[in-house]
Parts: sequence; structure tokens; C-alpha cells
Amino acid sequence: MSRTQRPRRSCLAVPGSSPKMIEKAKGLDSDQVFLDLEDACAPLAKPGARKTIVSALNEGGWGSKIRVVRVNDLTTHWTYRDVVEVVEGAGENLDCIMLPKVQSAAQIAWLDFTLTQIEKTMGFEVGRIGIEAQIEDAAGLINVDEIAAASPRTETIIFGPGDFMASINMKSLVIGEQPPGYGVGDAFHYPLMRILMAARANGLQAIDGPYVQVRNVEGFRRVAGQAAALGYDGKWVLHPAQIDAANDTFSPAQADYDHAENILAAYEWFTSDRGGRKGAVMLGDEMIDEASRKMALVIAGQGRAAAMERLDVWKPEIETVESGV
Repeated sequence: MSRTQRPRRSCLAVPGSSPKMIEKAKGLDSDQVFLDLEDACAPLAKPGARKTIVSALNEGGWGSKIRVVRVNDLTTHWTYRDVVEVVEGAGENLDCIMLPKVQSAAQIAWLDFTLTQIEKTMGFEVGRIGIEAQIEDAAGLINVDEIAAASPRTETIIFGPGDFMASINMKSLVIGEQPPGYGVGDAFHYPLMRILMAARANGLQAIDGPYVQVRNVEGFRRVAGQAAALGYDGKWVLHPAQIDAANDTFSPAQADYDHAENILAAYEWFTSDRGGRKGAVMLGDEMIDEASRKMALVIAGQGRAAAMERLDVWKPEIETVESGV
């Protein structure tokens, strides 16, 4: 599995200044954990939080989770120390650096060059540490195509709804929820689709941002379901109660997973010599062809990444096919 295919259904945010919360996160069932040096970390706590994060990463116990650190944005004086101290201290136990409030491709290029210098200096594998780019304002959204293409290290493009809502003067105080008075439709449809197109054009994952009403799990499921329906790979979670909802929402239903695998199996068979070299065939009451195969690959890939098991397995009727009936 390539690093841009690693499952990120649930991306858990954890304050980098809280050893207690970091330790608890190790035992939770999220696909990814990001230790936060930005918004969840008070200014006076940031220097100490870097050391806490390095220790936590090096101690291990993360299982198969993707380990990410969100540094401060490049308009601040903290960023370069965030990157240098964390990567020099724990680069071999770190999967990605998340850069918030990205506005241009140049900012991603800076992070790429800095990571390369640190890796060479420390003797780490060059290029292994990935980048996650967070889009949080109008400038970032306008430049998202160039941002997504700026570095081969980039793995995800993330929508940051809170700062985005503030940057465009959206009249709401609930991050991730529809603004009052908008009426029918989705006020976030355009930025979500814009980010998704840039991500997919560059082979990257697209991740939706947080939903801050952490006790409203049904509300979380609703907005997560909208992102999943568009094709997003996962969503931030701010509380353990949101993890199962995210994992469920961004995994295919069992029947859909089985059907996708059966389409792939049937199409491979029918296009083979033994299957008759057919390009369009019937699978039950459904006609399948190359377009069906491509769509099935998406659902099957999601199910495989989630370690799902097939419960319904299609098999060819070999005798019927070979007899020409």
C-alpha cells in the first residue's frame, strides 16, 4: 500500500501539550493521530510541547496509526523550530508533517526543502516523511491546484472549515455546520469539491475538517456522510465518540464491498480467454464493463484498506461457459 493510499477514515486531533491525552490516543481506534502544535496548543506551551511530542513518538505504542504532527503556519515565528526540533528528534518515528493555512505552492516547497535538509543531516531516508496541506482561506483555495502539485511528499489536502469560514465572513459560529439562513443546499460544497478535484488530479487523499459539536454524533454522521458521498477519504475527529462514526462512514457497506469485489472478479473472468473475451457482460441483472471495473476498484480499495472480509463471493459457472450454453 503506497503512503497516499493509507487509510485515513478518522484523523484524531490531540493537543501536543497534553501527555495524558497523547497517551490515551495511542489506544484509540483512529486510523491517524496528529499531535497539534498549532491551535490546540497555547503560545506559551509550544516550546515544551515540541519535547513532549518527540518523547511520545519515540516511545512508540502507536500500532498501525499514521503519526502526524501539525506545526504552526508559516506566518508565525514558531514554524521553523517546530519542524527542526520535531523531525530531528523523532523523524524516524514520524509519518507526516501537517502544514496549516497553506496559501501558496511556495510554502509547501519550503517545507519539502527543509525536510530534505534535515533528513540528509540526520541520516534519515530522504523523502519518506510526507506532507499534509491544510486549506483554510480564500487564497489557499484559489491556489489549491498548485499547492497539490508542489511536492512529491504531499499525501493529503485537508479542508479547514473554521478559519475558512472566518476568512470569507461566513455568518456562523459552529465549525463544520451550515450557516444559519443558507437554506437548501450545502454552503461548503464548492470548497469541498475544489479541494477534491485538486487532490484527485494529483493522486492525493482529500480529508474533511472537524465538526466541533463533539457530543452530537448524529450531526457528525450527517456532515461526514456528505463528504463521503462526494468521495472524501476521511474526516478529522476531535473526540473518541466520533471515531467509530468516522470509520463507519468512510468505509463501504458490506453489501457494496462484496458487490465491488464480485464485479472485479466477474469482469476479470469474462474478459479472459476462458471467459469468452467479452467486454460487456451481465452480472445478475446488471451490465458491467470497463467503467464498472474502475468504479468497483474504488469501493474495493476502501474495503481492503479497512481490512474488510468478503461474505459473498462470485464464482463463474465454468461448465456453462465452456459448453457454450
